Amino acid sequence: MALNWKLVIDSTDAPALADFWAAALGYEVEDPSALIERLLAAGQVGQAAVAEHHGRKIFRGYAAIRHPDDPFDETSGIGRGRRLLFQDVPEAKTGKNRLHLDVHSEGAPGGLDALVARLTDLGATRVREVNKGPAGHWWVMRDPEGNEFCAA
Repeated sequence: MALNWKLVIDSTDAPALADFWAAALGYEVEDPSALIERLLAAGQVGQAAVAEHHGRKIFRGYAAIRHPDDPFDETSGIGRGRRLLFQDVPEAKTGKNRLHLDVHSEGAPGGLDALVARLTDLGATRVREVNKGPAGHWWVMRDPEGNEFCAA
């Protein structure tokens, strides 16, 4: 039996990084505000565990995005499919990521050049262009917190 999963990414500003990746991938930022209201009302979480981002209540130090076509729990806002969870951690990033996302330009208007320009406009930075002859070419990039990813 296949297992469900989510990719968890350490961050210093989870809501801002979720906003970047939601825009980059065309995903939706999850809205846990209804769940948070229920937990606050029941006394199961305190105000210290809650923050506000774009006018919505979120769990402090956490934000998630989900694929817009995948199912989600309407009472909690939590996705049940392709999902990225960003969590704030106290330590800074110190080295190269051992795992990264590849963002594909296939089917994107304008192809790779337009994708790289759009990602740069969203706050990503170009690191280097990689040309592999017949294997194609891509860009190594960094998101706003310095996490490496590839645009191909």
